Amino acid sequence: MDRDRDVELLEKATQFQGYFRIDRYRLRHRLFGGGWGRPIVREVFERGHSVAVLPYDPGRDEVVLIEQFRMGPYAAGAEPWLLEIVAGIVEDGENAEEVARREAVEEAGCHIAEIVPVGGFYVSPGGTSEYVRILCGRVDASKAGGVHGLASEGEDIRVVVLAFRDALAALDGGRVESSSAFAALQWLALHRDDLRRRWR
Repeated sequence: MDRDRDVELLEKATQFQGYFRIDRYRLRHRLFGGGWGRPIVREVFERGHSVAVLPYDPGRDEVVLIEQFRMGPYAAGAEPWLLEIVAGIVEDGENAEEVARREAVEEAGCHIAEIVPVGGFYVSPGGTSEYVRILCGRVDASKAGGVHGLASEGEDIRVVVLAFRDALAALDGGRVESSSAFAALQWLALHRDDLRRRWR
């Protein structure tokens, strides 16, 4: 299907503008069986696209994770401190590697030496336009630790360095509930041996 030919945008209006933005769309699209569907109305949560990076030390076979308070799980009545990987919003003019390197320093005090692409996904395609690009970055985990983040943004981020096997145990035990961390650790499980050969 062709986006411009198969979707007719009837109306778009911003419904809320604050820390994030919500836009309301009225549109119709072509149907798989032929013809056009009836007009539908959908709200879309806009927060920009993001980059997430899994800092990995191939020599020590350790990953650098972070832990911080998250509003979503809190609002859902769940444990609000999540184990995650470093991530940040893409600013105008930035590429994925620049975001990864900037956020690794801000959130984990790590400097990334090399980067490999992992993949990407839409966070929740039924309700938000956000696309997360995931990378894996080679770091020296012996230098990672402490509490980081920008006070101006209310960040309080604790660095958690785990042996690869312990990170997988956390994943298997249900302690990793962030989608980007979940995907990145599973990717590392599949590509770890090759990555260690490349980065040593």
